Amino acid sequence: MAKLLWTPSPERIEQANLTRFMRWVNEQHGLDCKTYDDLYAWSVRDIPAFWESVWKFVGIRHSTPYEAVLENPVMPGAKWFRGARLNFAENLLRHRDDRPALVFVREGGEEHSRVTYAELYGMVAKMARFLKEAGVKEGDRVAGFMPNRIETVVTMLAATSMGAIWSSCSPDFGFKGVMDRFGQIEPKVLVTCDGYFYNGKAFDSLARVAEVAREIPAVEKIVVVPFVSDSPDLSGLGGKGVVWADALANDAAEVEFAQLPFDHPLYIMYSSGTTGVPKCIVHGAGGTLLQHAKEHILHTDLKPGDAIFYFTTCGWMMWNWLVSALFVGAKVVLYDGSPAHPDMNVLWKMAEEQGLSVFGTSAKYISLCQKSDVHPGRDFDLSALRTVCSTGSPLSEDGFEWVYDEVKKDLQLASISGGTDIISCFMLGSPIDPVYAGEIQKRGLGMKVEAWTDEGKPVVGEKAELVCTAPFPSMPIYFWNDPGNEKYLDAYFRYFPGVWRHGDYIEITPRGGVIVYGRSDATLNPGGVRIGTAEIYRQVEALDEVVDSLVIGQKWEDDVRVILFVVLRPGLTLDEGLVKKIKTQIRTNCTPRHVPAKVIQVPDIPRTLNGKKVEIAVTKIVHGEEVKNRDALANPEALDYFKDLPELRT
Repeated sequence: MAKLLWTPSPERIEQANLTRFMRWVNEQHGLDCKTYDDLYAWSVRDIPAFWESVWKFVGIRHSTPYEAVLENPVMPGAKWFRGARLNFAENLLRHRDDRPALVFVREGGEEHSRVTYAELYGMVAKMARFLKEAGVKEGDRVAGFMPNRIETVVTMLAATSMGAIWSSCSPDFGFKGVMDRFGQIEPKVLVTCDGYFYNGKAFDSLARVAEVAREIPAVEKIVVVPFVSDSPDLSGLGGKGVVWADALANDAAEVEFAQLPFDHPLYIMYSSGTTGVPKCIVHGAGGTLLQHAKEHILHTDLKPGDAIFYFTTCGWMMWNWLVSALFVGAKVVLYDGSPAHPDMNVLWKMAEEQGLSVFGTSAKYISLCQKSDVHPGRDFDLSALRTVCSTGSPLSEDGFEWVYDEVKKDLQLASISGGTDIISCFMLGSPIDPVYAGEIQKRGLGMKVEAWTDEGKPVVGEKAELVCTAPFPSMPIYFWNDPGNEKYLDAYFRYFPGVWRHGDYIEITPRGGVIVYGRSDATLNPGGVRIGTAEIYRQVEALDEVVDSLVIGQKWEDDVRVILFVVLRPGLTLDEGLVKKIKTQIRTNCTPRHVPAKVIQVPDIPRTLNGKKVEIAVTKIVHGEEVKNRDALANPEALDYFKDLPELRT
């Protein structure tokens, strides 16, 4: 039985946006919803009425009304809000007052710059004028090779205000990683900093940008934001370079917002690329806007004047999710650099100084805080903090308990899960419901999420495939360069035709919560029993000695055996006693089937550029297969530790 960690007070429930929304739909539709579960049941029973209600409740700005909410309700192929015309950037720039809109905090925790909503609008007007004069038109691509700072958001808003498509990746991507992404979409304008900082060191970006621009003839202009120097050298950019201040040196005062269809392309996102060239996933303006507004306002309970932060780079969908909080009128805090420099307190100190209401991070970061013996609630004033969000990988029960023990007793811990594919969440928080250790609170409103067996049977209280059985507005509108939608269909719809199969292994609990067990393509099958990798990680990484871990299945004697790799605290060596302790922890809290046949110490665990463990890549290395796209990894050299391990020959 999962441990109850938090129950919202009657006052918090009463003041929640979700409560206000529930009362409103009850009045509008003659309903009698009293709980989240009542509301959820209606939201997936009458999907068009639910999404229309969100549209009206949050106040989507549009120039032409829709003629129909949902036509052809199949996947793929559903048509949302036909006839509506709107602009994504106009909706995010609806507030134009003197409240803080964006704050950029550089590595180490020092506030570098901030702009008000009025100043943000003015900057976007000038950048939009520059892009127009540079020849950017509706449908052209504008790309950011940028740290997570104010200029990145300004350029995105300027590009999308005119109907151009925005795409970004973080500056720590290598040349091939950038080419695998931007080389496919051929941007007309590239915006970059001259460099970036990580772990106290400065890194150059311009040499890589020059190389990229030479390889992509479509790039006509390169806007350079000074960061590591006051006057960057643009001589290597082939005459295409212009510094940020010069790009904004015009007298534009108003933004001309192009009025576009609901499904006009907005963002190009990328799959991780660990099994081949990344897929270019195109998301629509209306679906992204509506879904993010729902998640911020109803699920995260974000209100005007709140301060929201998510630790993310510009290469992860959480960046896109974060900046959509401008729609609400919140202060959006941007941070770039290491979350552990100069120490693990830096982000918590920033939370105090910026008065954060919502602190977003990853399960990995929470685990590192546990291991680093930090005490945020004791050492910092977190009185403004209402919500901690965690995503990226499943958060362990220990991680849940640490947040309540060491951060704050009275807050909503919203473990959330979805992905780049939907630029949003399938499962996330409810500010009016309790939090149980190890469990995501609820399925997202309007998201008809079920757990299906291989035979397509929905189950509750059992581990099965995450599917979504009804359309939702933030489905990708298409993949870039995908004739006949073949890659799109292969990605989500081949396994269960007409049903979205996400690739996660989950359990829906009888109370409506969700437990995520990891990627279903990394699921282990010893003796034919399906085991989610997260089940093992939860136990192993709860041990004080273990800093990180990775588990795979190795083909062995006509079956599969479980192999566990561990990274230990500095100075520790894996011995028989620790192996026994690890195996006992797993056996006691899982089953004998979960116990690894081998436990092997390694110096590092390979991860994607977004910080996700790469079980499949390590499985390939262990089986002597080639990993073709090492540039998709943040630390590709870590793969070499897994080659030809003598321990795996017996």
